[in-house]
Formats: sequence, C-alpha cells, structure tokens
Amino acid sequence: MSHIQIHGTRSGNRLGERSHSYSMKTKKIGGQSKPLPQLHLVDFFCGAGGMSYGLHSAGFKVLAGIDNNEECKKTYESNVSGARFINHDIAKLTAKKLAALLELNRGDPNLVFAGCSPCQFWSKIRTDKTKSQQSAFLLKNFQRFIRQLRPGFVIVENVPGLHSNKEQSILPEFLAFLSKLGYAFDDGIVNANHFGVPQNRMRYLLIASRLTKNVTLPVPQRTDELVVRRFLGVANGFSAIAAGHKDQSSFQHSAAALSADNMRRMKLTPPSGGDRSSWKNRADLQIPAYEGKDEIFRDVYARMYWDRPAPTITTRFMSFSNGRFGHPDENRAISIREGATLQTFPKSFEFFGSSQTSVAKQIGNAVPPELAKRIGQHLMAVAVSG
Repeated sequence: MSHIQIHGTRSGNRLGERSHSYSMKTKKIGGQSKPLPQLHLVDFFCGAGGMSYGLHSAGFKVLAGIDNNEECKKTYESNVSGARFINHDIAKLTAKKLAALLELNRGDPNLVFAGCSPCQFWSKIRTDKTKSQQSAFLLKNFQRFIRQLRPGFVIVENVPGLHSNKEQSILPEFLAFLSKLGYAFDDGIVNANHFGVPQNRMRYLLIASRLTKNVTLPVPQRTDELVVRRFLGVANGFSAIAAGHKDQSSFQHSAAALSADNMRRMKLTPPSGGDRSSWKNRADLQIPAYEGKDEIFRDVYARMYWDRPAPTITTRFMSFSNGRFGHPDENRAISIREGATLQTFPKSFEFFGSSQTSVAKQIGNAVPPELAKRIGQHLMAVAVSG
C-alpha cells in the first residue's frame, strides 16, 4: 500500500452560508472518552446508496447523493434517512451550485466527499468499453469539487483495475493532486470479504485527509463465517422458488426466467459449486465458444457454493449465463433479494426501478453497505486520534 503523509492546512473561505451542526458522541481512545467528529457526507456517483447507507449506519450525517441516473432517486431517498438525491450530470454541476444547495463551507474539516464512480471501463469483465470510456475520467470531475471545496476527508472505492492499469488510469494524477493539495492518504486493494461481506469482492480503496498524517485503511478481519449458507436459503428467510418467479411484494424475491436449454443445463449442474463441465460432452448443450476450453471462464454457467463466499455480485447477477450466479441447489439463478443480501443490504431496504434489470444494476453497482459502514467507523477513529 502507498503511504504519503503530508499535513494540510485548513481554509476558512466560505462558499455556503451556514455550517452543519449535529449532536456529539464519544469514543474511548487510550482509556479516555473523546468526542466523535460531526462528520457529514456528500456521496458522488451515489447510485442506490450503498455507501451513503453504510456511512449513515456508522454515524455520519448524509447530506446528499449525486447521480445522473434518475432511476436511483426513489431507491436512494426511500432508504437513506434525511438525505436528498441530486439528479445531475457531475460534469455540468459547479462547486458553487453544490455549496449553495447543501449550505457547504469551503474547508469544513468535518465534510467528507465519497467518490465511487461507475467502473465498467476498468473492470476485467468483458464489456463494451467504448460505452464506458467517459466513466473512466469521472475522477477528474470529482477532483474539481475537492479542489474548490476542500473537504476534511475523501473516500474513493472502485474496481482494482483503476489501481493496476497504470498506463491508462488517471489514478496517479489524482494521487499527485491530493498530495499537492495537502492530503495524506492510504490506498490499496482490499477484499470486501474481510470487511463483513459474504463475497470475494476485490476493490480499490483510498482514504485521504488533510487534517492528520495518521491516515490508514481499516484492518482486515478474516473469518470463515462469511459464506453463502449463512445468508441465503430457507433458514435465512428465502423460500424455494422457481426460475421466472415474480415476487410482487417489496421483498423482491424474484428470479429471472431460464430458456429451455438453460434449464436443462441447470438441472445437469451438480449442487453447491457445480459448473458447465458436467454437461460439456452433451453436443446439444455445449456452448460452441467454450468447446475444448474447460479451464477458462469456469464460473460461467455455474452454481454458487454453500460453504464459500459468493463471487463478486455484478449488475448481471440474475443471469445463470453471466457468472457463478446459479443458486446452490435450486434450478435458477439467484433472486433480486438474494443478490441484495449478498451485497449486505438489509432485507428492509426497498429497491425501485422500471425493470428487474434496472434494480439488478443498482444492486450490482453499489458499494456493499457493510463495507461502507466499516470504512466509516475506521474513518471516525482516524479523525479522533489524528
């Protein structure tokens, strides 16, 4: 991990008219109770609100989430207490306008900016990169708001490719910008499974502050208990359903339909971890693109394991053909609510969208709330001890 420790100065220049004030809580540090900072958040590229919800659970006051996807508005505002959804193209939003909308002060030491921009361009998943080229450079717009409003803390969460693709990534430029502006930071690749999430979900994480040199990432907490069995199944409130089932309730335990061929493939795939090798010799079922290529893309057309963490929940987690998204023993892909649960959204969290595809996209793109909560708890400790 990188450790660049540069202490910044606070600026008192005002862009808003009033600062935000919230009730104080205390935390024991070195045997003494110290007041927790009154941190308040603006969540850029907020989507459905995974980061906002998690940081709110950690004690943050969430002022607003900003996103250009209007489909996320109802989901966000229905679940993130007291926050507003700003439906705006960030490239066309000015810091002055944002400060006026939210009554922000430039240089507020308790202000936190989180930037978790769409990540398709840097993902290893095979997608049409031309459609997501623009998202690769949203970090520059996020940088603009940091420069002009100087929050006390900055959080960035994204796919590992942002960190590893040094030739194309603008991350080195962003890190140099933070250093020049007086921010100390720690960054690196983390597995969400080590932070309360039942997935092997590798992410790039950065925490930065201009108020202290003692900036670190949260410490991983490994456990064997974060596996699918402890989250899904009848014992955890998920009744057995068939492929194509539509749950009309807010629980949204709905599963995508399967074609006749995919249902035949699914029935031949052994429970708990079975994959396409079980029907590779069936000429009527074999996928031409994978014929003779048993060692590549092993997770495509596969079931989850009961006693292992789930794979990364992507925007296509409802599709048996797009990853290891088959239910461990039922003949279907996992449902909307099962995907949300593996992302650590509580079962009371209600999603809204024009289609199942829209809702699945909101879930797959989200920062797992439990990961966000632990980031928030750690940042609180950094702020107090710094």
